[in-house]
Amino acid sequence: MSGHSKWATIKRAKGKADAARGKLFNRFIREITIAARMGGGDPTSNPRLRTAIAAARGANMPNKNIESAVLKGTGQLEGVSYEEITFEGYGPNGVAVLIEVVTDNRNRIVAEVRHLLTKYGGNLGQTNSVAWMFKAKGVITVAKEAMGEDELMELVLEAGADDMSAEGEEYEISTTVDAFDAVREALVNAKIEPTSAEITKVVDNPVMLTEENGAKVMKLVDALDDLDDAQHVYAGFDLS
Repeated sequence: MSGHSKWATIKRAKGKADAARGKLFNRFIREITIAARMGGGDPTSNPRLRTAIAAARGANMPNKNIESAVLKGTGQLEGVSYEEITFEGYGPNGVAVLIEVVTDNRNRIVAEVRHLLTKYGGNLGQTNSVAWMFKAKGVITVAKEAMGEDELMELVLEAGADDMSAEGEEYEISTTVDAFDAVREALVNAKIEPTSAEITKVVDNPVMLTEENGAKVMKLVDALDDLDDAQHVYAGFDLS
């Protein structure tokens, strides 16, 4: 079903480590600020802000940090002026890479992204060189002990999910972007707290790599993901 790469589990584990050192919180702050600036500070009428706040709360980010980020986004508090930039390029083995950043220094982040792509055997591409390959979808994960598989599948399919699969110790629920909020709310109403819930981007036909070649791409992904301004890094591959 999912097409969501098997290294998503690695990314989530890494995300937990980031949270411990505050990096994940900084990403949430930037995302909330941008979302509030683009669509207003009311999460009920701003889906992007609603998703960002839910993710921040899921990582136990203090409410005062969330409220401050919203106010900075709407201009009610003074803050840094952020810019969203999406970089496109290729990694080892011709794997398409999409890097989304939120930055206050365009020149710096352009140089950093170009340097890392070159260092790890890739190159920076032109606008829409690979972006067309990636499609947005919702991915929600739920611990297996939260509910029986049949009951959970019935719940999420009725709420509008596309499908559900077992991934390690979790169930992975796939949704369209439009159905994402409804499925997440159905879980919360059923007293189920997702272990993660995000709008992500995947390719329909990922490049299949051996473990060795996949590790090379992951070194690039990790290096890009470690950039202070990086919000999301997507790579169009899966492990055979």
